[in-house]
Amino acid sequence: MRGRFNEQLTELNNNLIEMGALIEKAIAQATEALERRDAEVARSVMENDDLIDSKEKEIEARCLNLLLRQQPVAHDLSQVSAILKMITDMERIGDHAADISALCLGLSGQEYIMKSESIPKMATATIRMVTGSIDAFVNRDVAGAKAIKECDALVNALFLVAKKELIALVREEAANGEWAFDLWQIAKYYERIGDHAVNIAEWVIFAITGQHKNRQIF
Repeated sequence: MRGRFNEQLTELNNNLIEMGALIEKAIAQATEALERRDAEVARSVMENDDLIDSKEKEIEARCLNLLLRQQPVAHDLSQVSAILKMITDMERIGDHAADISALCLGLSGQEYIMKSESIPKMATATIRMVTGSIDAFVNRDVAGAKAIKECDALVNALFLVAKKELIALVREEAANGEWAFDLWQIAKYYERIGDHAVNIAEWVIFAITGQHKNRQIF
């Protein structure tokens, strides 16, 4: 019985890693669509969002099956519970990548000057955060998970800089307003992706230690 449970838990972990790879790809492609104003890449991200949603449902079903049929002990229960929480944030990251791509479709046909250096930096930082949070889960790395919070402070600071940059551009030329607002929304989506990466990291810590936000649960 225990051997079968361990096999199912390994399969569950592998499914989570696969979902992590999907969202990492989605963010990277959404960023590529933004930087290159590539409508084809943007559409690809939006179409592939269904794959992320399907993977979430698959993992959720596996988690519930383990909880209902295998009666896991406390340590196993913390892992399965953490995965259930993590996939919710991962699915939202996929949604935000699709949101960014949808805005990129509108920007792809416009002439604009990408004067904001902070948005590409936000993109790079959030990709690193998502990858880092998944790696921390794979490697059971508490220190790596805690480091994600430090990156989030950088993303939040860059978001404020981006907001100021885009406001300044609109003040220079009112005609810049439409695409500047779209870029502000894109920056906001990256900021939210950073928040979700922090949530994932916190659940990684819980899966390893039984502690969530300084509260010992298991």
